[in-house]
Amino acid sequence: MKTICLLLVLLIPFTRTSAQQVAFEVKYSEPLAVLNFVENLSNNAPDNPYKTAFTNSVFHQDKYTNLIAAFDTLNIDYSYEFTEYPYAQKIGGSTASLLKRNLITAGDLDNFKHLSVGIIPNSSLITLTAILQAFTPVYREAIYTPNKALFEKQLKDITALIDSNQLASYFNIGLQFYGSDWDRSIPLVFSFYPLPASKKGFTATAFYNHAVSAIPSSLTDYQQLLSVLLHETFHILYDEQSLARKRDIESWFNAHPSKNSRYAFLLLNEGLATALGNGYVYGQLKGKEDTASWYKRKYTNLIAKKIYPDVKAYVEQKKPMDKAFIDRYIALYDENFSSWPQEPDNLMTDRYVLTDNAADFNVIDGKFRYRSMSQYEDHISESTIDKMSQAPITKIIIVSRDHKKKLQLVKNKFPELQRWQPREQADFSYVVFLKDKTYLLVINLVKKTLEQALDSLSVQEPR
Repeated sequence: MKTICLLLVLLIPFTRTSAQQVAFEVKYSEPLAVLNFVENLSNNAPDNPYKTAFTNSVFHQDKYTNLIAAFDTLNIDYSYEFTEYPYAQKIGGSTASLLKRNLITAGDLDNFKHLSVGIIPNSSLITLTAILQAFTPVYREAIYTPNKALFEKQLKDITALIDSNQLASYFNIGLQFYGSDWDRSIPLVFSFYPLPASKKGFTATAFYNHAVSAIPSSLTDYQQLLSVLLHETFHILYDEQSLARKRDIESWFNAHPSKNSRYAFLLLNEGLATALGNGYVYGQLKGKEDTASWYKRKYTNLIAKKIYPDVKAYVEQKKPMDKAFIDRYIALYDENFSSWPQEPDNLMTDRYVLTDNAADFNVIDGKFRYRSMSQYEDHISESTIDKMSQAPITKIIIVSRDHKKKLQLVKNKFPELQRWQPREQADFSYVVFLKDKTYLLVINLVKKTLEQALDSLSVQEPR
């Protein structure tokens, strides 16, 4: 490997571009790998193989630990919303994702910096680029070089597997099923980077037309890796449904009489991606369907397996998901999982938290580590309660001071609380089912801690 190059790209186009097939590209992007490396060295990151390798290297010295501390203070992720779409049915824009896309496509860090002007403030961009520049030789020596031979073989084997299995056909299946919009001249880019020996598996993510994943040094089941990447790609296709289609799906759930329809809706995206990617695609690649768990989280795994026969039938009949599919999906949820909305681990997956104490966010995140979507506001007021009331996800309001005033504000904003008579000077957790078919949790803290309130949280099925 030539050390003068800051971007090492292995690009192997394995499908011919045509009007019918999306081209796939397989890449190793050194700048992206270095950013991932630095993120994993962050003081905010849990223990991981990258931290272990860095700690045991000659680079574990003040110069680099100070740069890590500087990285931890850097804000590179600003967001914006597509406000005309139904709530949370279109992923908001993210400057962090734009920067990662530019790292993959730029060619080197200097071009990355030029391409990224205006995405984040110049001072942050200059600092980020300097940190990545400094850590590039660290990454090469501590991570890439020891894993180079195996990683490049893995990359070659994965590319051959993609080529022989015509992955574009599975992308087309997703397009058909979701009824999504896509210009087939835009390729799908799979970017990989090596992961030293780890017992915790690997992570993958997707944004725009990119899917990114680690390849553990111990990985041999490449079909599993590709099914996970297709899982992530299906999230992109779900996101790229047209505004009209998003509104139709929202209306089908809203009009359904089931009291569980909203919480069923909140599982739809992950359930479909799992059924299609980990279920259908993996089964096709392996020649038989996987009978083991498809997803480590029980709610996603069980709903995906329950809806899989319907998903498979629609795929084989080349039908897009429609109202009949959604009605059947809700019926399956009601018949098999009607208690899930009352289970705190599921209830808190999609959450809007309102408090006057920002430290409460860390408590919530520590107790309920898995979250799909979340919004946090550190000020309880008429305007923030109004904003929260419009979000059809679980709503949590934590009152720890000015109890009488704040509880009255909450009561005034929700018609379901008009007969409620809270005891301002007592610890309590009050739960009510709202008209939008989500739960509102009002937690009043006088002597108890938030941890204690969450540990004793109980939710009853609505009448």
